[in-house]
Amino acid sequence: MKITTLDEALERIKELEKEVAELKGENEKLRKRNFGGRKKHDEAWMAAYNDFISKYESGMTLMEIVAEGDISRRTAYRYLAYYRELKKIADDSKSVQK
Repeated sequence: MKITTLDEALERIKELEKEVAELKGENEKLRKRNFGGRKKHDEAWMAAYNDFISKYESGMTLMEIVAEGDISRRTAYRYLAYYRELKKIADDSKSVQK
């Protein structure tokens, strides 16, 4: 596209400014995304956690659960710490209610 008149040039400038604004908005959205860090307790997390708890409460050891290959050893210890914290909170609330 060859620009020969001032009006064509001004029109092209407007088009480019609009395109730049759209790209800036898209760029800002991409910058605000967060891919790192621990994930929230979504449905998949809760399913894995509940599966771990059912196995743990049935008498399986952490290493037996990890050996099944569904979760890593580190994740098993995280789940166990979370489980113990919830148990502690539940026990504390029971003792306060008595």
